[in-house]
Amino acid sequence: MEKNGVLLGILEDVSSRHSVTPAQVALAWLLAQGDDIVPIPGTKKTRYLEENLAAVDLNLSDSDRQDLTAVFQPGVTAGTRYPEKQLPRLGI
Repeated sequence: MEKNGVLLGILEDVSSRHSVTPAQVALAWLLAQGDDIVPIPGTKKTRYLEENLAAVDLNLSDSDRQDLTAVFQPGVTAGTRYPEKQLPRLGI
């Protein structure tokens, strides 16, 4: 939790500078990676769908993109995506 909390803090810093949600920053950063990256966010409510769509209009600075790329390297997060008890049911 501590390691992932540090990562979340970095994401929240960028989101607060732009007055958007961390999810919007994550989506905008993914969209800035190139035309071969297509994020597929899930959502439960219309307002989250609208937030996700608004990420398309978020223009991250070069500095923001560089900071996020430096920190969010593949495998950087700690722990599994799902609790250990669920893994067998998922075929993992």
